[in-house]
Amino acid sequence: MTTKLDHRRLDQLYNFFEGTVQRGDISGAAFQLSAGNHSKVTKAFGRFEPNLSAPMQQDSIFLVASITKPFTVAAAVLLAERGQILLDDPAFIYLPEFGNSRKEEITLRHLMTHSSGLPDMLPENQSLRERHAPIKDFIQQICRLKPDFPAGTGLQYQSTGIAILGEIVRRVSGISLGQFLRKEFFEPLSMKDTSLGLAGLPEERLSKVKLPPGQEGSNWGWNSHYWRNLGAAWGGMFSTVEDLTHFLKMLLNGGEFQGNRIFSRSAVETMIRDQTSLMSLVPNEQKGMMRGGLGWRLAPSSCWGFFGDFLSPGSFGHGGATGTVFWADPKRDATFALLTTQPSIWSKSLLDKASNLAIACVD
Repeated sequence: MTTKLDHRRLDQLYNFFEGTVQRGDISGAAFQLSAGNHSKVTKAFGRFEPNLSAPMQQDSIFLVASITKPFTVAAAVLLAERGQILLDDPAFIYLPEFGNSRKEEITLRHLMTHSSGLPDMLPENQSLRERHAPIKDFIQQICRLKPDFPAGTGLQYQSTGIAILGEIVRRVSGISLGQFLRKEFFEPLSMKDTSLGLAGLPEERLSKVKLPPGQEGSNWGWNSHYWRNLGAAWGGMFSTVEDLTHFLKMLLNGGEFQGNRIFSRSAVETMIRDQTSLMSLVPNEQKGMMRGGLGWRLAPSSCWGFFGDFLSPGSFGHGGATGTVFWADPKRDATFALLTTQPSIWSKSLLDKASNLAIACVD
């Protein structure tokens, strides 16, 4: 099936964003929508920073927040594809200090599917950030946690589990997660404006997020030098709409992009296949609400992601707390990457509506 973009409907998408900016619903955004191999549009709207007049650019760099998570999971999947780990290995094999308080039962697959029983954030999350703690301090605290429920018996979004996965990638590969992502994904996929932590990206192109109340006036919030350079495996990546599209295109093409093979087709199929519905001990209502692959949120589900209402079953993607979403619809051979400066606590409805308008443009 050959797909293309309906330019009449694209005008509706443009008008939607222009209206949100004029009303003050968001200060700035950029998106890229693609259909097939030869049809794509990239647009920017509004301002580069809240309360400033500089216009947003199509190549502006954003803190993508939890869009980082599928990249961290993909790094671990790549190690598995190379025979260095197994998805159903207990995590403590690679991180011995993690093996306590019934965490010995947590496998890498549990970490990848939010079924580990670990909490989303550490109880000490804010205090660690206030004292500008390095990643190793977060890992130490996570290793002391007691899970909220036995692994594999429930689904609960868990940034702490992705942090552990990032540390395992570091230990198995022998290089930092940021270096691994750059070597294995960002460079071969020509994601030239993407990094875990700023890592030398041009700050003059970096947009600022409107801060939620708990971060205003702090020196550890999303716009701080500390957070920008921490390189958190669960939410510290920076990217552009163009670069994120490259990653999605690679997955839609069975692991290959512009002649560079990143994954085997079997690895891609495994990552985007429904993993959680197969978990016999997970309550059925949770399976319907939080359908997931390895690192990916899957459509249809009732509470994961900002996919809107009309993506095909089997579509995959992820959202982020800084007001970001990206997804791919394999049936329609379409991708959408939307990055904004408005945190999702205020923009969830906007992100969902934008996804509806975007997929309606695919003919």
